[in-house]
Amino acid sequence: MSLTNRFRVLLILTLLSAVAGAQSKPQPHGRLPLQKLATQNFGADAPWFLRNIPFLEIDDPEIQRIYYYRWKLFRAHIREIGPQGTTVLEFLDDVPWAREPFTDLNDSASFHLMEARWLRDPSVVDNLIDHLYTGGANDRHFSESIAAAAEAATFVTGDAAPALRHLDTMQHVFNLWDDHFNRARNLYWIEPLLDATEYTIASIDASGAGFADHPSSDPNRNGFTGGFAFRPSINSYQFANALAISHLAALAHKPEAAADYAARAERLRTAVLSQLWNPALQHFTDRYAQSTPTAQAGDFIRGRELVGYVPWLYELPPRSGDPATDASWAHLLAPNEFAGPFGLRTVEPSYPRYLTQYRYDAATGLPECQWNGPSWPFQTSQALGALANFLHDYPASPIITRDDYLRLLRQYTHQHFLSPGHPDLQEDYNSDTGTPIVGLPRSHHYLHSTYIDLVLTGLIGIRPQSANVFELDPLLDPVQRNPRPIHWFAIDHLRYHSHDLSIIYDEKGARYGLGPGLSVFVDGIRAAGPVPLGRMHFKLPPPRRSAYTAPRTDLAANPGFPEGPRSTASSSDLPDGASQAIDGRLWFFPENRNGWSPAPDSRLADEWLAVDLRKPMTLSSIELFFFADGRAFQAPHWFHLQFMSPSGWKDIPRQHREPAFPIANGENRITFPPTTMKQIRAVIPHIASTQTRLIELKAFATAQK
Repeated sequence: MSLTNRFRVLLILTLLSAVAGAQSKPQPHGRLPLQKLATQNFGADAPWFLRNIPFLEIDDPEIQRIYYYRWKLFRAHIREIGPQGTTVLEFLDDVPWAREPFTDLNDSASFHLMEARWLRDPSVVDNLIDHLYTGGANDRHFSESIAAAAEAATFVTGDAAPALRHLDTMQHVFNLWDDHFNRARNLYWIEPLLDATEYTIASIDASGAGFADHPSSDPNRNGFTGGFAFRPSINSYQFANALAISHLAALAHKPEAAADYAARAERLRTAVLSQLWNPALQHFTDRYAQSTPTAQAGDFIRGRELVGYVPWLYELPPRSGDPATDASWAHLLAPNEFAGPFGLRTVEPSYPRYLTQYRYDAATGLPECQWNGPSWPFQTSQALGALANFLHDYPASPIITRDDYLRLLRQYTHQHFLSPGHPDLQEDYNSDTGTPIVGLPRSHHYLHSTYIDLVLTGLIGIRPQSANVFELDPLLDPVQRNPRPIHWFAIDHLRYHSHDLSIIYDEKGARYGLGPGLSVFVDGIRAAGPVPLGRMHFKLPPPRRSAYTAPRTDLAANPGFPEGPRSTASSSDLPDGASQAIDGRLWFFPENRNGWSPAPDSRLADEWLAVDLRKPMTLSSIELFFFADGRAFQAPHWFHLQFMSPSGWKDIPRQHREPAFPIANGENRITFPPTTMKQIRAVIPHIASTQTRLIELKAFATAQK
């Protein structure tokens, strides 16, 4: 039998064995078929997600589809960075304003923390907190709410230590913002560009670009920079950061620091409520911090912006509620205001420069980012998070309801589809047509927003907190007045405060066989329900103790350190192809090229990629990730994994491969007895009719459990 035919037979037997194994393990009563869901949504990469994520089944196919897409998206943005573990990226590809060599950005970090906290393995969120406070990633490139998000992450994991160990640095970073603090007003000011929101009303109007007939109008000053203002965003961020520092200081038995930062938060609350609430517009809006020929310091801007909902994202308005500020929520639903037919607008259409395009990409001529009306996942997710808080924690208001949250979440969900059936989240959209505006190569699979958290804390209603209790309040109307009601949902494999939770809602009781209503299982034991849909609160069992497992470090990863590992190849289709195979970035999206492929005109019998670790290291596992697109690229039929011995390249002895034969778009794990080596390589037999792409080679001292 030929090698190819043997491979096919063994592959079929392996797949049949896997299917039989999955079918031979019945799911506990009322739980989801995790293996089936993982395979359906992640294909060959299913094992990573089975180890890491809570699984969802819900009576809405689009929400379920995008929930799993967002986990796929998040996985793609995790970057191995060597000794510092991992970070999380905003863009898959390099952008010139990212921090080198890691290519991360601090403006998206709080979003990443809020999503990462739901991973079962806490190493990603813990590494990110460490990286932000010890690796310099919170470099104040943009405004941020990282201390608040770090604390919020501990509310899910139940472990405050990753945030507590950076308490001093949190205070240091908080105080660095004094360079943007106006003590007379007790408010922070910022240039919209450094608030990650260029071309807002403040920057456009302060530059004169909003007044075409004004004599000071300058085509070179069009609103990209300038517009210094006291904004609801940075002041809400600092309010939330101050509260987080206060809470952590109390845990650290530092009462003076706790009292100090609590007082700072309250002073900020008072200042925002008294100075940034615009009675004429019934909304929180910017006030100019500096005068220009077209803007007067102290004046409100001349329009509403979606950023005005950020105070509720951090519950800055008192929970007792206020009919005056509650009125702001009517603007979110008005079609001629924020409620675009295809997405929430960042600025209302009444603004004279609504959707006026000022800036274009020099290389392509395509439109660049602007915040004068486009629908932006960044602020859409902030507004939905704010709305979830308002519906959960504030007095009920007839202005906006739980049905509105579901409708707006569905609209945001649909925005993720670049074309029917093809999720590909972009930077921004025309809310009047639904089409992407920027559309640049960097925009594919963009991650500067939340979604998973909006489903889990918003729609499903998990309300994370530091105490060892579980609170649940699904944002569904028990009366089911929605024209497309949610009749059932289930969350399974959820890790919360070291416990495994399953949350199941079944309106009629027929789908899951647990009775009609809402049920919660903790570590496989029913803890509550079934009860009618509504708020639920109960104490959790004591935290479960588990042996600490140190996060693994990819010893081959090099995001760009001159002294780090380096790679070479027999041939390459791109000059930097070999380095891409160890740059710590791993995804299987065809829109964003990544990894090493042999040169298309190569005539070598074998192609290889070699990694010089730069010093001897003891390894016990290596992982290879190949790409397939169903057309040009596919996994190789075989590969040899070798190390440099005193007598030359030799196969690593006693290899155990999972799976037995190479797969694409998933993990090929090779384990072996601990072996000291300095150079390793993967050798791939050349087959003229196929193309191979090795996205990433990873090397570890220990194997994944």
